[in-house]
Amino acid sequence: MTQKLLGVILAAGKGSRIQPLNLYLPKPLLPVCNKPIIQYQLEDMRNIGVRDVIIVVGHLKEEIISYFGDGSSLGLRIRYVEQQETLGIAHAVAQLEHVVDSPFILFLGDIFLVPKDLQSMERMFWERRAGAVLAVKREKNPEYVRRNFAVILHASGTVTRVIEKPRYVTSDLKGCGVYIFDLAIFDAIRRTPRTAQRDEYEITNSIQILIDDGFPVYPAEVIDWDMNITFACDLLECNCNQLQRLAKPYLIGENTTIHPGAILEGSVLGDNVTVEHPIKIKDSLILSGSRVTSTQDLQRMLITPEVSIECAASERK
Repeated sequence: MTQKLLGVILAAGKGSRIQPLNLYLPKPLLPVCNKPIIQYQLEDMRNIGVRDVIIVVGHLKEEIISYFGDGSSLGLRIRYVEQQETLGIAHAVAQLEHVVDSPFILFLGDIFLVPKDLQSMERMFWERRAGAVLAVKREKNPEYVRRNFAVILHASGTVTRVIEKPRYVTSDLKGCGVYIFDLAIFDAIRRTPRTAQRDEYEITNSIQILIDDGFPVYPAEVIDWDMNITFACDLLECNCNQLQRLAKPYLIGENTTIHPGAILEGSVLGDNVTVEHPIKIKDSLILSGSRVTSTQDLQRMLITPEVSIECAASERK
């Protein structure tokens, strides 16, 4: 495969529903097993041969820029484009038209993904000369389809409709926030109206315009597990799931001090954490810089330097 995709990650949003986690970190920098969500995405891109990446930044942009710099530490070349107003995914992609001159793979920076074969998704794009390829997953729980977008297929296997946050779920095929686009997407975005629902420019509407223009759009079932990080407890869910995938009983960051009598089980502790008492910490996430002063055992807790959040048991598998 001689053609090379450009990489794009959208990391500009404020993520107001995840407060207070977004007050000092942009969502894409939130940690899963002590590594930022966006770093997983950069590594996924690198694994399929992407070397040039553009990150669209906005909220707390300095944090992302200072963390990754020019990308050389990851073997990448990273550039940054600022989205001044957060007016939706299509609006964010539109900021790139003047700097993008080749097909690109797009990740949404607030979705944690465990891909299984992005290489086949790229192959599909080149071999079928697609207008777009959408990463999708069969989803048993309709609620997770409602939080993303539904994908409707023609009998031939091409995508005929994409429905953003559907009220009535008629398809178990869910879009997962990874796309490969040809440059024709920019023409579609220019004709994408603002939605009445959220007053934004939705990329799903742009994809529908692409389909209606006759460009072939294909689904690629290349995602093993994903979570749209919308609420604070979603971050705990991602950490617990990834910890199981790593087959580790727990994970401890650097310069973390734990009482010798404390017991850790299924939990992730960040850097510079202090656990003062001999308590049991189970299925919990303690972010960097936190001091745990509780004398009671903790279960399914998300603890930050500012706040402690109790999370209900998850039904997500």
